[in-house]
Parts: sequence; structure tokens; C-alpha cells
Amino acid sequence: MTTPELLDAALVEEATKKSGLIWVRGGSDPSGPERALWHVWHEGAAHVVGDGPGEQPLPDLVDGGSATVTVRSKDKGGRLVGWRAKVVELASGTQAWEAAVGDLKGKRLNAPDSEAMPERWGRECRVLRLEPDLGAGVVPGSDGALAAPPLPSPAVTRNAVPAGLPRLLARRKKG
Repeated sequence: MTTPELLDAALVEEATKKSGLIWVRGGSDPSGPERALWHVWHEGAAHVVGDGPGEQPLPDLVDGGSATVTVRSKDKGGRLVGWRAKVVELASGTQAWEAAVGDLKGKRLNAPDSEAMPERWGRECRVLRLEPDLGAGVVPGSDGALAAPPLPSPAVTRNAVPAGLPRLLARRKKG
């Protein structure tokens, strides 16, 4: 690798290791929505688990396909770097799967079945390895706004806030 490629690899690794979330867009629809995914950096790639009951939904990611990954700053939340990734689905029970799941298990918060989680992941979920494709380029920072409309969700506000609520809350704080 040349010096610029080594610097790009170091930037991708450090930014991704330190970020709690990565934003991932599947390769089949480059204009599709990005999803925030929790991950772990293991052996030179980001690993994610999902698509099972109670786990994060994975965007349109297929084995052998590509994805676009955006890494945000942990303290400010701004975009640090974007990179292309090759998607590799790890087969359950393989040595690579066991190693990745060992690290992912330690990062999974609020799991209902922390002890049986690896077995459940092996039966019901997908574990994906997102390998940086540095030949496709790294895009540090951003010149323009990358705001996108929120994805459709059943979680909506049913009614407007009652007009008297702010006064009621202010009275409670005084008393």
C-alpha cells in the first residue's frame, strides 16, 4: 500500500473504532436510506449483527455486495469519514463468526438473554463483516448538508401538546 492508502486505512480504523454508531446504506440503492447501526471493529473490519427478533434491522446488505459507511464524531456528532465496504456474511459456527460474536456480545446493551445470545444469533440473525474497500476511496468531512428525511415509523405523536402544559410543568418546579 502507498502512504495515502495507509493514512486512509488508519483514518477509517480509528474513526470507526471510536464511534458508537455507523450509518450504513446498502449497495443496491445508492439513494436509499441510511441506517444507524451499532457495531464493533474486529480484525480490520466493522462487524454488525441484526435482522432477527429484537435486533437491529440491517439495510439492504447482501453477501458479496457493497455498502456505503459513514462514521460520525462521538463528541460532536458530525460526519468524520465515509467509506465503501465489501459485505461478507459470516457463517454461523465458523472461527471468524465465533471471534466476531465474542466481541459483539460485549457491546450488546440490554439483551434479554445475555447468556444464550450467541446461540440465538446463530439461529435467527445475520452477522456481517463490512470490509473497507480503500481502492474505492475515502471521503473525509463534508462540504454540504447530508440531512435526510426520517424513515417511516409507527412511532408518531398522536396529538399536539396541550396549551396549558408548559404552565403546569412550571408550577411543579416551583413547588
